[in-house]
Amino acid sequence: MLKKSTIQLLRFHFSLFLMPVYWFALSQVVNKNWLDAILIFGILHVLVYPASNGYNSYMDRDETSIGGIKNPLQPTKELFYTTVVMDVLAIALSTLISMYFVAGIAAYILASRAYSNRNTRLKKYPVIGYLTVIIFQGAITFFLVYHGSHTEKSLNVPKEAMLASSLLIGGFYPLTQIYQHEADLKDGVKTISYILGYRGTFVFTGIVYLLAFLVLAYYFFVSLEIREFVVLATFMLPIIVYFFTWAIKVWKDEQQANFNNTMRMNIIASLCTTIGFIVVLLMNEMIKT
Repeated sequence: MLKKSTIQLLRFHFSLFLMPVYWFALSQVVNKNWLDAILIFGILHVLVYPASNGYNSYMDRDETSIGGIKNPLQPTKELFYTTVVMDVLAIALSTLISMYFVAGIAAYILASRAYSNRNTRLKKYPVIGYLTVIIFQGAITFFLVYHGSHTEKSLNVPKEAMLASSLLIGGFYPLTQIYQHEADLKDGVKTISYILGYRGTFVFTGIVYLLAFLVLAYYFFVSLEIREFVVLATFMLPIIVYFFTWAIKVWKDEQQANFNNTMRMNIIASLCTTIGFIVVLLMNEMIKT
């Protein structure tokens, strides 16, 4: 049996926040291999993402709130070994998809390790750390899901959709850092949210999210998925409402940039976007039948 701290710090529930890109990519694959799609879901959300969370917690040894956990326990060596086993298993299972998929998963794991590792520590560089996260959790993940779920393992992956995926991640990632400024500074980390400041973080994420919305609109209109875009935009409305409501609160009182409000933002954004892309997926499947 794994220790309580190990299970907690793997943060399996945090995979929910990264789920929209998976459903977006899957919704755009015309000829799906459903068995491979299910396997890819497991590789990403049960192995790769939790292992990345666990390794980050092992390196950081947080004593204050982190993404998805208000009171984190202290990690043990067991957590480190567990993440290694999970990463190895993820790569082994990836060989059942394709060698391109193996290479992509390996690159994701290496980038994640470089982000958190005490020697490389990409997370302490605000711009490099930010770009690493949004490229791998966005564009690279979209590519892997689209390619791996395609019956012919197509490499012709829509570039606009990859860009939109990175922008969606980029539009909210700084908000996940907004309550950790002091804790990060003590650890020698200056995040992009810290550089931007509380108000600047909201302005920046608002601009990036607007760009994501515009790229999505362009992509869906060019793909003649106008109805699908309207449905997706409708599901995104609660995100926009909460974003501006929270921004106004922070403008008046910076103490509102706290853990609880951040988690609410993450949950609303991930749930609404995930449900929206699942509905788009179902709409596209109904058209085929």
